[in-house]
Amino acid sequence: MSTATFRQNTTFATSDGEGYGYLAIPENGHGPGIIVIQEWWGLTDQIAGVADRLAAAGFVALAPDLFGGRVTHNAAEGAQWMRDLPIERAVTQLSSAVDYLLAHDAVTGDTLGAVGYCMGGGFVVALAAAVGEKISAAVPYYGAYVGEYPDLSGLRAAVQGHFGAYDTAVPPEDARQLAAAIGRTEQAVDLYFYPAGHAFANEENHSGNYDENQADLAWQRTVGFLCRILG
Repeated sequence: MSTATFRQNTTFATSDGEGYGYLAIPENGHGPGIIVIQEWWGLTDQIAGVADRLAAAGFVALAPDLFGGRVTHNAAEGAQWMRDLPIERAVTQLSSAVDYLLAHDAVTGDTLGAVGYCMGGGFVVALAAAVGEKISAAVPYYGAYVGEYPDLSGLRAAVQGHFGAYDTAVPPEDARQLAAAIGRTEQAVDLYFYPAGHAFANEENHSGNYDENQADLAWQRTVGFLCRILG
């Protein structure tokens, strides 16, 4: 059953009106910017927690709300919401969030990182390709594409991907196909496979696959990659 979320704390202009999201800023008030892209559950406490952890690591993190305030714990409902959000529409919304974050007074530098999980992991590389040099580091967690790939020719970001070796929802072969598509753009891509299933880094554990040790390792690699690329 879906419920309302109170995690929205910022707004930004979009092509069709106004977007909403959760913004986390480091204690020192500034840092490189990161877009955090949600799973099909919505802008949950868990996704807001990812933004908070990035802020604690020194980044200004924005998690756009792609479902307009809806969250769910029902996989069938989340899957339907994902189907109702074509990748092109999601990228349009997320591109507005990119422009908002780049212009934010707290953000240092002229390029961002982007981290996406599951559904958001599928969107993150497409977003980076759509906005070109505005994103220089893209991190998909267990997300690839269903059906035809979007045009990745505009990709200017280095990519670091995190996938479960035992994932049946996004199997390793899908991840390798994603890497091959990125490789054709001549951008750097590194994939890590963990002895875990789908959504192993989501501590809310809807799938029953959360693995604290593998999640911590993936997080350390993610933060190191973002620091290296964004400074």
